[in-house]
Amino acid sequence: MTATRKRELNAIAKKQMRLREELWPGAGSLVWDRLAHRGFATVPKTMPLVLQIMDGMAKGQPVSSTYFALWCSTWDNSFVTLSKHREMAYLAGFSGQRGVRTWASRMKLLHDLRFIYLKPGKGTDLGYALILNPHLVIKKHHDAKTPGLVEALYIALVELALEIGAKDMVA
Repeated sequence: MTATRKRELNAIAKKQMRLREELWPGAGSLVWDRLAHRGFATVPKTMPLVLQIMDGMAKGQPVSSTYFALWCSTWDNSFVTLSKHREMAYLAGFSGQRGVRTWASRMKLLHDLRFIYLKPGKGTDLGYALILNPHLVIKKHHDAKTPGLVEALYIALVELALEIGAKDMVA
């Protein structure tokens, strides 16, 4: 990121903080501050559209909760150790007798759709996951005309990417 861009973002953030304080005095003590608290994940502003697109491509087996739980399990390095299957399943919204099996099937579907890569671990097929850049994955699916990818959502994703300056979505 260039120094000019950092200054622009800093000026925008300061302006928003002043407005927030004007609208909700003392709000700083009521909101999550990733710089003050531990346990945060960096999420692209496009994530709501990314999740909708991947669910459309998953053919009636929504994968967005699994993907988001996986995303929130990284340390901003796109790598996840999958040693606690039951916990991962629960975070993704799957519990009960079939929870882990349902989670595992969604993980494999995310792998088949190329949103993640999987590697085996100690005694399991699901040991480690690498989360790929969802913008690049969706762009490839769009170019390949993958069934289930809704054109209107793809266009909305490209528009938002342009608006926020996400250069990985546009050539």
